[in-house]
Amino acid sequence: MFIESAKNTGRIEVVCGSMFSGKTEELIRRMRRAVFANLSIKIFKPQIDVRYSASDVVSHDAKAIASTPVAGSADILAQAGDARVIGIDEAQFFDQGIVDVAVELARRGVRVIVAGLDMDYLGKPFGPMPALMAVADDVTKVHAICVRCGDLAMYSHRLSKSDKLVELGEKDIYEPICRACFNRLQEEGSL
Repeated sequence: MFIESAKNTGRIEVVCGSMFSGKTEELIRRMRRAVFANLSIKIFKPQIDVRYSASDVVSHDAKAIASTPVAGSADILAQAGDARVIGIDEAQFFDQGIVDVAVELARRGVRVIVAGLDMDYLGKPFGPMPALMAVADDVTKVHAICVRCGDLAMYSHRLSKSDKLVELGEKDIYEPICRACFNRLQEEGSL
């Protein structure tokens, strides 16, 4: 009987949470540990995310790692090559095919680390993130701190009046808030 070793077993890890919760920072930390372990890596991000860099994945606290911007999930599978660890940032912006891509990479024995917003600015599940969490071997939910009361934040409150689902921005457009503050804004009709 053949038993595959743990080193050849693929897996899917999802890091999710609100804006300013440290998702990208955690992705970068895990990818750097893979490099330290002499594993070949590749990191992908959606082409639309050019907030800090057109090519690098950059956290809000300016930690950065080289990445490959791609137009869609199929590009990740096509460009994965022989990488043992694949990082995917801002997964909520990808098409639903990202779920099948992650599953296929894990089937091939690749460790797939995915970071993304679990909810949009309205507090609704965001894009392919719920499906990615469902197929993941491990889900880590990280939290920001509510800028209004100091509690743990899980919502990305949009400060602008735009009603577009995707609006790239930083602290000028979004703030992390807790459930109580989110509910209060909802009751006031401010969301």
